[in-house]
Parts: sequence; structure tokens; C-alpha cells
Amino acid sequence: MDELQDVQLTEIKPLLNEKNARNFQDFDCQEHDIETPYGVLHVTMRGTPKGNRPVILTYHDIGLNHKSCFNTLFNYEDMQEITQHFAVVHVDAPGQQEGAPAFPTGYQYPSMDDLADMLPFVLTHLNLNSVIGIGVGAGAYILARLALTNPELVEALVLINVDPCAKGWIDWAASKVSGWTTNLVDLVLAHHFGHEELQANQELIQTYRLHISQDINQENLQLFFTSYNSRRDLEIERPVPGINDTVVNTLKCPALLVVGDTSPAVEAVVECNSRLSPTKTTFLKMADCGGLPQVVQPGKLAEAFKYFVQGMGYIPYVQLSHLNNESVPTASMTRLMRSRTHSASSAGSGEGARSRTHTSNQVEAASATSAATENQAHPQTMEVSC
Repeated sequence: MDELQDVQLTEIKPLLNEKNARNFQDFDCQEHDIETPYGVLHVTMRGTPKGNRPVILTYHDIGLNHKSCFNTLFNYEDMQEITQHFAVVHVDAPGQQEGAPAFPTGYQYPSMDDLADMLPFVLTHLNLNSVIGIGVGAGAYILARLALTNPELVEALVLINVDPCAKGWIDWAASKVSGWTTNLVDLVLAHHFGHEELQANQELIQTYRLHISQDINQENLQLFFTSYNSRRDLEIERPVPGINDTVVNTLKCPALLVVGDTSPAVEAVVECNSRLSPTKTTFLKMADCGGLPQVVQPGKLAEAFKYFVQGMGYIPYVQLSHLNNESVPTASMTRLMRSRTHSASSAGSGEGARSRTHTSNQVEAASATSAATENQAHPQTMEVSC
């Protein structure tokens, strides 16, 4: 078995301060309002498509728009090295972009399935063939749904804080009661941040409280919030090689699942991980990180994304700008992030012991012996912590 190579990830602190805390700015971009059968989507495009190469398409979470959700990440130096190789398309959910007018009374907001079905019209309008999707929360759900219904359009997914499950009756009743006693902004903040982060990171929380309450149309936000809480289960199932792998409903593309270790979405992401193919899925749990990894730890996430797309063959090497300009060869990253049949940990209860690493500043691929069933070794999902 090839020995796996360690890759050092230095800790990156959030780039939020008094000067730029609310400075969600776009640079060098084109904006489009695209008509679809389900309504109009506001889309922002950075760069020019590179031949037949997929574009990076992002979709934000509730209470955010593409600027507040993704600009910290995409303006980060290491991420800009990646976007030299790709065009980027940011999608704002209907009515969530800056300055969006309120929808008319009685407006039927698209369901989560409808929001996913709008995206092929965006690609057709922009003359794009395929995407590498990056979604957070509700956006991750929408992109996963797109990959299930239109797998030919999605080459890979980065799903942050994804929840594949429908809201249960108990959760639905609890949210109804909370809605009567708690304002919308607090409900959205509780969706993004765990109790620990709400108490400890006051600067970040205040930044997003102001953004959610002042920059997003509250009536439109309520409609998006309700649509997300009314989502269907993704109904995905982990394939069993040689038994149901050709017929089971699951993601066909490589997927990188990301969650902060204090995020309220940890259990949901673990559940999603347990339903996906272990040979195509990597689970990244980020230490010292809460509900917005792309904001709090943009350096670590950009680095993981570099490795992810490099493993797909789109970048010949990974340039580590904050590690003395060293580069990581393609072969080593392929072993680290793609050779999931050799290094792994179980993704769900009853599927074998997880082999984890728990360091605050290092990603380490753990070589482990897979659990044997009927004398056959089954590959398990790779899990890394950083």
C-alpha cells in the first residue's frame, strides 16, 4: 500500500475587522437576470469560460446572498489562484440579492426542487456545459438535487453544511413554535451558528446579524426560509458494489463534504456522508470552526478545494503560497484525496470503526484496514480533519 503524504495546513483566522466586516464587494464581474419557468434568477459571473472546462457555480444559504456567503473565500489569495483556471458563476436565490424588491402579495415561492430545476436554464442561457458546484446549507441541498436530476451537468460538488433530510414532524412543530416566539433574524442565525459560536464570536455574529436584517429583504427571506424548511428528503442511498451500485439513487460525481466542528449541521453532514458512495466522497471536518467555514477559515477551505480539483486533473500542481511557495505533486494529492479504497473511515454507525485525525493544523490521511464482510474488503469513505 502506498504511504500517504501529510500536507500541512496552517491555521487561518477570519478576515473580518472594522474596515471590511460588511464589505461584501464583487470585482470584475457581469450580472445577469435570467428568466426561467419558475421565475427570475440573479446571476453574477466572474471571468470567462475556459474551453470545455466546467465553471465553478456557487449557491448560498438562507439569510445570505452570493456576496456575504462566498466573497471572503473567492477574494482569498489562494482561491484566486484556482479561479485563474475557471470561470465562476454565483447564483442568488430569487429575491435574495442586494436591493431585491419584495415579491407581490400571494407570490408562490419556488420549492427547493424548483430552485434546482432553474439551474439548467442558467447554464443554457450562459452557454455552459457543466459545473463544479459549491453550495452552503440550502444551496448545498439545491446543488445536490441538481446533481441527482441532471447528473450530466455536474462534474463535482463541494457541499458545506448539507442536510439531506426532510424536516420531521417534531422539527416542523418546534420551528412553528419558535417562529411564534423568535424573530426571523434569530432563527436564521441559529441555523448558521451553534450556541458556542453565538457566544464566543460576537464580531462575526454582529456582522451577519446586521447583514441579514438590513441587506436582505425580510419578506423575501421568509419565503426562502419556509421553502427550505419544506424540502423533501433527497432520498439518496449508499451504493453497495456489485449489488445495487448501478440502480441506487445517489450522487454519481465526486463530492467533498465540509462542516465545522462546532456547526449545528454536523449531524446532518455525517448523515449525508453515510448515504454516499465511499469511493467518491471525502468528509472534511474543520477544527476550530463553526457554521461558516468559507468565512472563518477561507485558507483551509481554499486549500482543500485546490486538492479536490487537482485530483480531477484540472490543476497540474497545488501552489501553497503560505508555505514557502512549495508545491504538492499531483500524485500525492491524488493519494490523499482520491484513493479512498486504501485510506478511510466508516461514515455511519454499524459500518466499521472510523479512523480519524484530530489536529488543529494538519490534514492526515489515515491508512486503515477496511471491515471485512463475507471475506470481502469494502472501501469506506475517507474522513480527514484539519
